[in-house]
Amino acid sequence: MPIDPTLPYDDSNIFARILRGEIPSKTVYEDEWALAFHDINPQAPLHVLVIPKGAYVSWDDFSARAPAEEIAGFVRAVGHVAREAGLVEPGYRLLANVGQHGHQEVPHLHVHVFAGRPLGPMLAR
Repeated sequence: MPIDPTLPYDDSNIFARILRGEIPSKTVYEDEWALAFHDINPQAPLHVLVIPKGAYVSWDDFSARAPAEEIAGFVRAVGHVAREAGLVEPGYRLLANVGQHGHQEVPHLHVHVFAGRPLGPMLAR
C-alpha cells in the first residue's frame, strides 16, 4: 500500500528493522551511511536496495533534512554498489519511489538498483 511521505518516520518499518538486525538481509554493501541488500522480490535479474542508515521517510525528507556529509555518503554508496557489481557498462537503472503516485511502499528512503538485462523504457504510453 503506498504511503504518505509527509507523515513522521515510523521506526517499525521493515527497513528500520533490517537496520537494527531484527530481520535478516542478503547484504551487498555497508558503510557508515548506507546499507545495500538484495530485494526479496526482484524485478530484474539484479535488484538491490540501497537505504540510508538515517531515519528518512523519502527522498524529499532526506534532501530537506540530511546534512551534506550524509547525502554525499549515501549517493557515493549507491555509486559504489553499481561499480562493484560491474554495472556501469552495460548500464543500470536507479529508482526512488516517493508517495502514493510514485507507489512508495516502505516509509524509509530507498533506491532500487535494477540491472542484468535491457530494461526498456520507463513508462509505457
